Formats: sequence, structure tokens, C-alpha cells
Amino acid sequence: MGLMDTLKGWFGKAKDTAGDVAEKAGDAAEKAWDKTKDAAGEAKEFVEDKVDDMRGKADDAPEPPSGG
Repeated sequence: MGLMDTLKGWFGKAKDTAGDVAEKAGDAAEKAWDKTKDAAGEAKEFVEDKVDDMRGKADDAPEPPSGG
């Protein structure tokens, strides 16, 4: 029975360690997802501001001369 107890001990510890690693990986993935969402939101706002600036400049630009 000593060998079986040893094997059960090893596999039990491996199972616990795997669970801990999976939990930490899940936490890290969640943090990474939150950071990605924040960065995407900031990038969206930046692009929208630039597009608005460009539209304003286009509206203020003089009309090209008409050739005929």
C-alpha cells in the first residue's frame, strides 16, 4: 500500500497545483482583457477626435477654382 499512497499523494498535489495555476491564468487573462478593452476605448476616442478635426479642416478649406 505504500506505493499506492505515494502515487495518490503525487497526483493529489499535481491536481492542486494545476488548479492553482489555472486560477492564476484565469485572473491574468481577465486583467489582460480589461486592459485591452481600456486601450481600445482610448484608441477609439483618439481616432474620433482626429476625424472630427479633419472634417473641420475640410469644411474650412477653400473651394477649388472651377475650370471650364
